[in-house]
Amino acid sequence: MTTRNKIPVPLAPELMEKSWSARESWRVFGIMSEFVEATERLSAIRPAVSIFGSARIPPEHPWYQLTERIARQLSDAGFSVISGGGPGVMEAANKGAFFGRSLSVGLNIQLPHEQRANPYQDLSQTFSHFFARKVMFVKYASAYVVLPGGFGTMDELMEALTLVQTHKTRRIPIILVNAGFWSGLLDWIRTTLVAEKMIAAEDADLIQVIDDPDQIVQAIFAHYETRGFEPSAAEREALLNL
Repeated sequence: MTTRNKIPVPLAPELMEKSWSARESWRVFGIMSEFVEATERLSAIRPAVSIFGSARIPPEHPWYQLTERIARQLSDAGFSVISGGGPGVMEAANKGAFFGRSLSVGLNIQLPHEQRANPYQDLSQTFSHFFARKVMFVKYASAYVVLPGGFGTMDELMEALTLVQTHKTRRIPIILVNAGFWSGLLDWIRTTLVAEKMIAAEDADLIQVIDDPDQIVQAIFAHYETRGFEPSAAEREALLNL
């Protein structure tokens, strides 16, 4: 008895379209489950500070060590610290918080390369979709602390600025660390975006640049001195519609 390779019969276009639609529908359920699970697990971590920065910075780098000090001081001051859960600055943020008083939270993402979960996480949540993860960074953060990084770091920074500028979320401190690294971007914002009226002059004031860990903690407390960390009813409603 002989065997032969059989040529697969392609699906008719209408069947292929139905198959694709079914996959898309199931994907929506997967996205919903990510939001539900993350919301349930993260709802008790306030107040929290989200820290961003490069995944490519080794532990011996000064920026790694600075991040660790910042995170430790935030943790000891009562803030849970949220990072992307990976290596580099993310690891330094989690490590500093892990050995502090408050929770170290990692919002990990499944990537084909570069991302691996660091071991310094009291609470770890893994996402398949960037946009679900980004919502959680904003939703539970009382402040953003942004260290040097690449496209991902810039993406998170601009997302936060856009949401605050358009009042889709409450005003929170957005603090850049390492004045030298950010100086070119800040100059461009003032000399191009503001000058060409792409943004209002006051929008540039949404950003602070602070390099000292003590001053970062003080700036966050100063922002909330007259109002407390809990979102108001109107702010909660806005966060539901991110």
